[in-house]
Amino acid sequence: MIMDNSQFSYPPSEETGGSLNYLPLEETGGSLNYLPLEEAGGSLNYPPLEGAGGGPSAQFAKQHKSGFVNIIGNPNVGKSTLMNRLVGERISIITAKAQTTRHRILGIVNTDDMQIVYSDTPGVIQPNYKLQQSMLNFSQSALNDADVLLYVTDTVEKCTKNEEFLQKVRQAQCPVLLLINKIDLTDQSKLEQLVEQWHELLPDAEIIPLSALSSFNIEPIRKRVVELLPDSPPYFEKDALTDRPARFFVTEIIREKILLYYQKEIPYATEVLVEMFDESAEKIHIKAVIMVERDTQKGIIIGHQGQALKKVGTMARKDLELFFEKKIFLEMFVKVEKDWRNRDNMLKALGYDING
Repeated sequence: MIMDNSQFSYPPSEETGGSLNYLPLEETGGSLNYLPLEEAGGSLNYPPLEGAGGGPSAQFAKQHKSGFVNIIGNPNVGKSTLMNRLVGERISIITAKAQTTRHRILGIVNTDDMQIVYSDTPGVIQPNYKLQQSMLNFSQSALNDADVLLYVTDTVEKCTKNEEFLQKVRQAQCPVLLLINKIDLTDQSKLEQLVEQWHELLPDAEIIPLSALSSFNIEPIRKRVVELLPDSPPYFEKDALTDRPARFFVTEIIREKILLYYQKEIPYATEVLVEMFDESAEKIHIKAVIMVERDTQKGIIIGHQGQALKKVGTMARKDLELFFEKKIFLEMFVKVEKDWRNRDNMLKALGYDING
């Protein structure tokens, strides 16, 4: 989908009291001046980073920037889509269902003079069982170790949703970028009202409207993140893309297909465990177990004559072959683990944070 750039102009045509903190800002003569978008040849050009005109400055070339940029927000606002856009790789699985992300997932961007460690987190929810409490623990931990916070909302959800978590964001000791996603679902007037409401709720945050789906305003976010990164040596090897092993992405891709194929409670009652990952030069042999909580769920996952499980397996195998760039032989089994979402030993074995 191509965004009509003429529909949204930043800053808005009339300043609201001069107080709205649009990104990026530049202080000139004691007053805040917007650096507006400039349209040239049909593409949007933004003011370059300092020293970017003829290459990095000598001082910057001798320094190395590194930091954790944590992506937080409520479910289904586009955090995982944003993560994948910023990293430039498919790190997080994406579906239209809420609570798709269960773990905290790192995506690492490296250049010679910087390392950005992006962190995708589960959507903030009120937990009903221990799995959801673990997911909330991941989100809350992201508030504590961030060098930059990306708080993602959208043009659909109410600003006052989850006030308790918002209060914690207000208390953050690091820069906060408030990202209003899905601007293709609204118009300029409503967006300006939304920006004003968010400015009142998070007055210290810098506000950037965007559409992660169509990559609108992704590049300005990247540039601003780089500006805010502290000087630091890298935290990971410079060729690292993520901190997760290959088996993790197998479980996530299979779970994504379960979320896409099944309805109602079934996807939320399932978990995937890789029992075997045998890689050779030409192919990978994978055995995976799909865990459910009840026998009735097992029957639904398998389907009539095994057709549902076969369909999910085919969908997962195709994506796994794209991800690993190898031939995949995938075997899947379904197992009942009663009430696994509330069992500490099961959650710990599956890599969830049960201690907070």
